[in-house]
Amino acid sequence: ECHSCFDWLMPTIDEYRREWPEVEIDLISGFNFDPLPALARAELDLVITSDPQNLPGIRYLPLFEYESLLCLAKNHPLAQKASIEPRDLSQETLITYPVEQARLDIFKYFLLPANVAPAHIRTAELTLMIIQLVASGRGVCALPNWGISDYLDKGYVVARSLGEDGVWATLYAAVREEQMTAPYMTAFINTARVCSHRTLQGILRAD
Repeated sequence: ECHSCFDWLMPTIDEYRREWPEVEIDLISGFNFDPLPALARAELDLVITSDPQNLPGIRYLPLFEYESLLCLAKNHPLAQKASIEPRDLSQETLITYPVEQARLDIFKYFLLPANVAPAHIRTAELTLMIIQLVASGRGVCALPNWGISDYLDKGYVVARSLGEDGVWATLYAAVREEQMTAPYMTAFINTARVCSHRTLQGILRAD
């Protein structure tokens, strides 16, 4: 469920495979199925998510905390602000991944509590396409701070915090209770924690 995860997930998998070469790993990333119920049905072994659901037998193990930032074209009027308020987006086109609004951090923690909706919503499946649309002035988007660091460094877009304190969320590894202490599973989760903190900018350790 983490559609920006491949920058750190691939180094995690590379390191994990060196220690656990006998474990077969398949990645499934898409927008047309709900992975957490599939995890509960034992169709998957682990799900990366920032949107925990109360499902029997599923445990959520925190990997790290991150800030969700609003990305803007460099010449966008909101780029003059130090931070963004919900009402600032009422006249904007918000570009998102094609998932339910209630599962997106910007809606869940920022817009819905303030009872504010963007003027328009546009969806795109690829992070790169979302950034290109934002850079060309087609709208704004909210993405994890660690997922946009390269785009900020290259000057494609600028980013601002959502509210004075920012919108912070936790990324979890969801597993079934009976598997959470399996050595191959704990090894993967520990590797993911170490690799993410070594690789990503702007994240915090999650308790």
